[in-house]
Amino acid sequence: MAKQGKIYAGIGGWTYEPWRGVFYPKGLVHAKELEYASRQLTSIEVNGTFYRTQNAKTFKKWASEVPDGFVFALKGVRYAVNRRVLGEAGDSIKRFMDSGVTELGDKLGPLLWQFAPTKKFDEADFGKFLELLPQKFDGRKIRHVVEPRSETFSTPAFIKLAREFGVSICYTDHIDYVNIADITGDFVYARLQRGKDKVKTGYPPKDIETWAKHAKVWASGKDVAALPHADKTKPAASLRDVFIYFIHEGKVRAPAAAQEVDQDSEVISPASF
Repeated sequence: MAKQGKIYAGIGGWTYEPWRGVFYPKGLVHAKELEYASRQLTSIEVNGTFYRTQNAKTFKKWASEVPDGFVFALKGVRYAVNRRVLGEAGDSIKRFMDSGVTELGDKLGPLLWQFAPTKKFDEADFGKFLELLPQKFDGRKIRHVVEPRSETFSTPAFIKLAREFGVSICYTDHIDYVNIADITGDFVYARLQRGKDKVKTGYPPKDIETWAKHAKVWASGKDVAALPHADKTKPAASLRDVFIYFIHEGKVRAPAAAQEVDQDSEVISPASF
């Protein structure tokens, strides 16, 4: 029997000019970058889906270029989250789901719904938004994670609501945004945003080791008490998949950071897929 859930470590997107000659080999053609990245990492979070609707043909193409065992996390479309009344986001969510996301098949990871720092917690309205998120689509289970950025979400009421709907909360590791490590779903999702390009591995080696240990604790079904929580109620222990992405700050070194976590966390090597 498995002793822990799967641990995925990755980056945001795969097209970034400064990675050429640093992460990507010199001379690698742009069209081969996803193929290459997916064999060095275990997951990629796609930011482009937040800004522009993709189509089934595109999702199929992405799935065909990556190995079995690799997964994409997709950021939900901005029209669903950048609105005054979240309970009215149904049409935008439906259009996003209908765009062909399930064409990724087994390579479809969590859907990330990211909110602006100005969006404050409104229990009734946020509950209506969570009701709109489909638990299944095209016969496939859909995993959702929400990323609030306002301190108003650091409340037991938000944690209770997320657990009621089985939606995970993104741990942001951000210097300005709220950081909430409460486990509310059947997987854990973290976006680590304090990296520095002057550090070869983005985060200092000791920090990489710490995050790798956190990942293993989460995957084993336990909680990481050292991180900030909004509620004292602990979830039942259960094996969980873990998704960790190195995002935004220290972006040039983000792939190196993800690769280090892969090694320290003892995840399945992409080469073995």
